[in-house]
Amino acid sequence: MTPSVNQLVRLAFAVVLCLHVVVSSGRVAAQARPVSAATLEAWIEELSNWGRWGSDDQRGTLNLVTPEKRREAIDLVQDGVSVSLARDAEKIEAVDNPSPWGQEMRGVGGGGGSMDTYTINYHGLIHTHLDSLCHAGRDGQLYNGIPQSTVREDGCSALGVDRFKEGIITRGILIDIAWLRGVEYLEPDAVIYPEELDEWESRSGVTIRPGDAVFIRTGRWARRAALGPWNVGAQGPGPHASTAHWFKARDVAIVGTDVGTDVRPSGVEGAGFPLHDLLIFAMGMPLLDNCDLEAVSRAARARGRWEFMLTAAPLAVPGGTGSPINPIAIF
Repeated sequence: MTPSVNQLVRLAFAVVLCLHVVVSSGRVAAQARPVSAATLEAWIEELSNWGRWGSDDQRGTLNLVTPEKRREAIDLVQDGVSVSLARDAEKIEAVDNPSPWGQEMRGVGGGGGSMDTYTINYHGLIHTHLDSLCHAGRDGQLYNGIPQSTVREDGCSALGVDRFKEGIITRGILIDIAWLRGVEYLEPDAVIYPEELDEWESRSGVTIRPGDAVFIRTGRWARRAALGPWNVGAQGPGPHASTAHWFKARDVAIVGTDVGTDVRPSGVEGAGFPLHDLLIFAMGMPLLDNCDLEAVSRAARARGRWEFMLTAAPLAVPGGTGSPINPIAIF
């Protein structure tokens, strides 16, 4: 079948875009940008949302998800196709999964009903989960200056995941960095800097707006499927700490990645997870870690649409530091 003129034009544009992005992104990623501990402290102060929504605020940047924002998200639905952004529960121990999902079955093979018990250490670098605002603290404090002593043996008396039990419904945006660079996946030493997020916004034609949920795809799961698991905690792709300024400038409500948010190693003196400090502690932003963004990447590319309605409902656990979660994109 002979391709149409429009198809040839789109193909040519895609080739030029990929060539441009591969060259420019390679240049960006090759630059090492160490950050001192003093600089991180200055950034925490600069980006702080403490007091922005009141001294007793428990929701942080989810305050940006207003009823109007939810209606905007609902209006994005065109064909009604839904795509999960969650990784299937990993039950087998691996170098990147030291705490596999546990499932103890009862009533197997009998004539009655079957039941099971789950055991899960969901924080880490394998299971898809949401970090609540009591997850990250510094110097005896949590977000909004709440004392870290409010985290007790029976849970967090403030800033727990139960503060989000009404769910998260907003406009979701996929920033597919692997696609932007013209590769199936980023290598473990790849670093994503703010300039590349600017480039994505420019090339995609999508403008990030206040209250959006932004998902950054590195292709981590595509690489794992092709080459097997690796110690992503020691070396893994991801956003650099300086991207926190980019998220704050656009008033993003929540950030999700297919890794543990932070690039590893972080490049920040004395901080293994500086984006957790900047986003959760300073800005009051919950995070979605270890999302599986392969299916939503395919769905977005097939439609030429990078925005969708996002829904995500954490478990209603009083005082929880987070929750296993299954975010859903609806196109």
